[in-house]
Amino acid sequence: MMVTKRRSLRLAVVGVLGATSLALAGTAMAATPAAHTTAPADARTAAAAAAKPAITATPSVSSVRAWTLFRVTGKTTGIKAGSKVTLQQKQRGKWVTLPASTPVNRSGSYALRVELGLKGKNDLRMVSGGTASPVFEVTVL
Repeated sequence: MMVTKRRSLRLAVVGVLGATSLALAGTAMAATPAAHTTAPADARTAAAAAAKPAITATPSVSSVRAWTLFRVTGKTTGIKAGSKVTLQQKQRGKWVTLPASTPVNRSGSYALRVELGLKGKNDLRMVSGGTASPVFEVTVL
């Protein structure tokens, strides 16, 4: 490969410009070290808090006759629109997934129509993936 005067001049100029920009960047970083170390940590903390998934659930009634329709409505945060939220019922100390689910809309809310036949107090919750709502109670008469 033949090195010409023009090529060597170009390499020299690029080298000088690169070294100058690195020196200026180092000076700017040394002048304000606190701003560069705390801002990313604060941004990560805020992003982690905003991304934490949560579900709320509110039944339309506190008691209902067996096999009568009622609604469960709520909002989600940190759960993608279109994801399914599913109703679970506590039976004999274990959470059982019921065949009742609905997608989350763009605003993060959902509404689900439910019929229950297990008489007595029913502990229920809504789940999506590993996220569950607080337990709510509906009594079936």
